[in-house]
Amino acid sequence: MTSRTGTGSLAADAADAFRDYLAGDTGRMADLVSLLTKPLWATARSSGLSASQAEDVVQGAWVRLVQGADSIRDPQAVFGWLLTTVRRDSWRAAGRPSYDELPDEPPSTTNGPEATLEEADAARVLWLHVTKLNPRCQALLRVVAFATKPDYAAISAALGMPVGSIGPTRGRCLATLRAALSNDPRWSMS
Repeated sequence: MTSRTGTGSLAADAADAFRDYLAGDTGRMADLVSLLTKPLWATARSSGLSASQAEDVVQGAWVRLVQGADSIRDPQAVFGWLLTTVRRDSWRAAGRPSYDELPDEPPSTTNGPEATLEEADAARVLWLHVTKLNPRCQALLRVVAFATKPDYAAISAALGMPVGSIGPTRGRCLATLRAALSNDPRWSMS
């Protein structure tokens, strides 16, 4: 099979290489590693890991990808899957919970159990709709959701997006999410 890396976006090139790998062209895994290691490394380092910790996290993500390659049904998702894996493992290596392990809201001393349950339900509905967004939107929103001040240069490197497109893309992703939530009867804006 021929190498098609370099034909489009980072995610599209990764999908092409991964699709070829799944089809039996094992050499395409080297192309995938070459293509994505730099943004994965940047993601690990942006979590505050040392160089050796980042190396371990990124290498671990590659091993897990190879071991579970058959479980990724959509090759377009491989870049997002790797980013999410590196981000979660980086947070764990740094001794912090990953975004999906953080409580939705701190326990409230003024809200009763009903209000707390309603808030938890709303958070579940929100994150359910986030998982239905395309992988690029999921990755971007998860990166910016928990950052007090997002580092656009790091986001650009990690997600393979031009810095100038991060804000507009985030806006489109949020608009899509907002539309999905407004059509969900479980979602209410109090």
